[in-house]
Amino acid sequence: MARPTPLSGFPEWLPDGRIVEQHVLDVLRRTFELHGFAGIETRAVEPLDQLLRKGETSKEVYVLRRLHDDPAAAEDDRSGQLGLHFDLTVPFARYVLENSGHLAFPFQRYQIQKVWRGERPQDGRFREFTQADIDVVGAGALPYHYEVELPLVMAEALGSLRDIGVPPVRILVNNRKVAEGFYRGLGLEDVEGVLRSIDKLDKIGADAVAALLVAETGASEDQARACLELAAISGADESVITRVRELAESRSVSSELLDEGLEELGALVRAAAERAPGVVVADLKIARGLDYYTGSVYETVLVGHEQLGSICSGGRYDTLASDGSTTYPGVGLSIGVSRLVSRLLAGGLVRASRSVPSAVLVAVVSEEARAASDAVAASLRSRGIPVEVAPAAAKFGKQIRHADRRGIPFVWFPGAVGEDGVRGADQVKDIRSGEQHDADAATWQPPVEDWWPRVQPAV
Repeated sequence: MARPTPLSGFPEWLPDGRIVEQHVLDVLRRTFELHGFAGIETRAVEPLDQLLRKGETSKEVYVLRRLHDDPAAAEDDRSGQLGLHFDLTVPFARYVLENSGHLAFPFQRYQIQKVWRGERPQDGRFREFTQADIDVVGAGALPYHYEVELPLVMAEALGSLRDIGVPPVRILVNNRKVAEGFYRGLGLEDVEGVLRSIDKLDKIGADAVAALLVAETGASEDQARACLELAAISGADESVITRVRELAESRSVSSELLDEGLEELGALVRAAAERAPGVVVADLKIARGLDYYTGSVYETVLVGHEQLGSICSGGRYDTLASDGSTTYPGVGLSIGVSRLVSRLLAGGLVRASRSVPSAVLVAVVSEEARAASDAVAASLRSRGIPVEVAPAAAKFGKQIRHADRRGIPFVWFPGAVGEDGVRGADQVKDIRSGEQHDADAATWQPPVEDWWPRVQPAV
């Protein structure tokens, strides 16, 4: 078989990279469960018409077709078509509707799964990647305090990764009510269009966004400047609220929706300043161009790696899930785990202490005596110690080099059998220090730090 050509956008980590990824997932899962979130998993496919409800994503959805589907079928006929989910929010909304009679509301869930998105691969952006989501959904209503609590849960989860070398994070927050109230107060009606334009500020700059606002939303140059003035306001304390009010007054903007949004944003800033000082920052340019957000919106960047873009985003949604009689509002955030891990590995920020789980390699004296090595391995494994047996009965020096190449810290030597048929004492060697001593497979254990691979800062 010829050497295959790699597929761009489909990451495959080496074993030590997978250990890093698994550690990140374990920390996230543990933090979510500490806060009462229940884990679920949804199917990989959804009806295509449901996936496309989210807006402006048709070019990103991978459509499932069998090889023997009718080639004459209309391309635009979506009835019965399935697509791979491109996020976990739309499948979760469907899950809530299907299972509402079995769920206790407010329902808190976390979900860690692969998703697929047909976009152009680039730094930190993949076609297949892992997401980790948390959401809280209510039946009929959902108190605002969840919009405060969820970003703080994410701040705690990501903060729990600092000890392995993950850079600090900054969670940027805004409230769509503030933006919509301000834009409507200016006389702009195409709020969705304005939000989509403002969402491009970091990518194309203020001048280009101003031109977009004029060309695509019908804004005057003065209205476009006012939108950009609002987007320029940011800060980690309640002075942000004061500055927005001052701008609204200077622009003669008066809106109940704006006032409601500022009250909510102020509550979030106050709680964050107390529980996660310096982590949560109000940033009025955060728009989240997707059309189903209705309240708080969030984006998260790695400090010092802002060019990577947001690694965690989300917001409040009121109308994504409804069965006609009951609406299920919610709020959620999603971590792009693959994006985060790719930066950790490519940037040399973290490393695994070894690339295999094994803490011990049991040497094989001879193929005839392999059963003795297998017995030692079984005894160690029965006490939870990860072990492998040498692949061949080579010279001990070669077996030690095999362990060293795999990063295995200890080599176990079964005792030799004397002329009287009695087997001598086993010995274990720390191949890093060279220390070697007698050991009993029924009682010996490695130091805690060597039991399993550790993920740690690279420097």
